[in-house]
Amino acid sequence: MSKNHTIRRCPWLDLRKPDYVEYHDKEWGVPVHDDRRLFEFLILEGAQAGLSWYTVLRKRENYRSAFDGFDPEKVAKYDEQKVRELLENPGIIRNGAKIRAAVNNAQRFLEIREEFGSFDSYVWRFVDGEPIVNELRDLADYPATSRQSDALSKDLRQRGFKFVGSIVCYSHMQATGMVNDHTIECFRRNEIIRTYSRGSSEQERPAVK
Repeated sequence: MSKNHTIRRCPWLDLRKPDYVEYHDKEWGVPVHDDRRLFEFLILEGAQAGLSWYTVLRKRENYRSAFDGFDPEKVAKYDEQKVRELLENPGIIRNGAKIRAAVNNAQRFLEIREEFGSFDSYVWRFVDGEPIVNELRDLADYPATSRQSDALSKDLRQRGFKFVGSIVCYSHMQATGMVNDHTIECFRRNEIIRTYSRGSSEQERPAVK
């Protein structure tokens, strides 16, 4: 535990929560290109709206079980009976609007996949196919939205998605590595940047903004 306190991490992280630390150290800001993982974060970020991310993170395994492993094809077929079952599930956030939005968004997700070949191909266009690396030093530097999240939110809404405001979209971009918002002193910032050069040969070094 002492090691956790000597390593420099992002200022928003509560070091008293080991599962939160693990999420920060292993997942947050790592580029995601797998459609099912992107769909997972889309559902979880929508569920987070108005709540803390940690509240949703603690329920993540319950969501994975309740939503068929975040399989968008299965979720897209949920009917009202299934929605009522989910509303009885104490392991997830029992908000009818958010649950129905997840079903709707799964249907829209499949439409995008049909049009673009994958959701990954669609969503990464909003950052020109490569992560944006921000230069943040403290908590006050963190933006809630960006020009890119505004554009993504607008496009998703036009396509019929729900619970995809710009704040939700920016959180999604942070979580899936479209944006690297680890602070300059956080040990994960440069670790993740180094993985960019080991990725696809077509991937150029990300722009620093």
